[in-house]
Amino acid sequence: MARLPDLEGLAIFAKVAECRSFADAAAELRLSKATVSKAVRRVEARLGARLIIRTARRFVLTDAGRLLVGRAAHILSEGEAAEDVAKAQARTPSGLVRLTAPMSFGMLRVAPLLPEFLSAFPEISIDLHLSDAMMDLIGEGFDAAIRIAVQPGASLVAQRLFEMPRYLVASPAYLDKHGRPQHPLDLLQHRCICYSYTMATEVWRFMRGSKSASVRPSGPLRVNNGDAMMPALIAGTGAGILPEFFLGEAFQSNQLERLLPDWSIPPGAVYWVTPPEGPLPNRTEVLGNYLIDRLCRATVAENPVRV
Repeated sequence: MARLPDLEGLAIFAKVAECRSFADAAAELRLSKATVSKAVRRVEARLGARLIIRTARRFVLTDAGRLLVGRAAHILSEGEAAEDVAKAQARTPSGLVRLTAPMSFGMLRVAPLLPEFLSAFPEISIDLHLSDAMMDLIGEGFDAAIRIAVQPGASLVAQRLFEMPRYLVASPAYLDKHGRPQHPLDLLQHRCICYSYTMATEVWRFMRGSKSASVRPSGPLRVNNGDAMMPALIAGTGAGILPEFFLGEAFQSNQLERLLPDWSIPPGAVYWVTPPEGPLPNRTEVLGNYLIDRLCRATVAENPVRV
């Protein structure tokens, strides 16, 4: 029978990688520094590869360490989750939750909710990572994500919170100069501002009843964040597509106008997303319940703009 994996050693390695320090990891794990160092050396010996290069001034994961750290962190998270489930009825939720969310939505909607949560649960801490890139939850060691997407990914556990419509918009000044498109294909003659965080070519898709149309936009500007698109849209640089939460003030002040209102764009939705396996740590479940409640409640109260 094959030997069981060195689960303890892998979990200790994950904590060392997270802390980027043997001493800090030892303190968090309430182990001696010698015990922590010995566990990492044990894993390295078993794998036949060095995982960490450490000098007086540097702490660097080797290629083997970078390949292993995501799965090792998952082992650590699973162990913590199992203990949390067993202890949930006996103690207050505690520990670190690593959460990722889109940059602009996270700043506008998520970050303002966290002080109240941290006040209510003082033994929980949150590492909030804001990025419009679709982060790899398991590989990057995140406990949960808030995502705005048409499809959040089949390999993840996703709870749909509410719809997030998207609109094609431009400024009145741009439209007075270049004309108002009457059909999606007219956009081929327009200057478009593209939103993407990948190198792939963006495609804009539209529906009207049973009819559909797709356009590959082109123009003078491509950005990976909606806030970065807004000044160019308002200044008349071109037309672009953005989620509804960006646009309420610009619609009300007539800085931007919705185009092709008879055509719909496949809407995204806001999702609470967690890794696919095992029970959630109590701290992650508590944070998720709080954010889901507050975000959904705020969306109902705001009466989203319809144009």
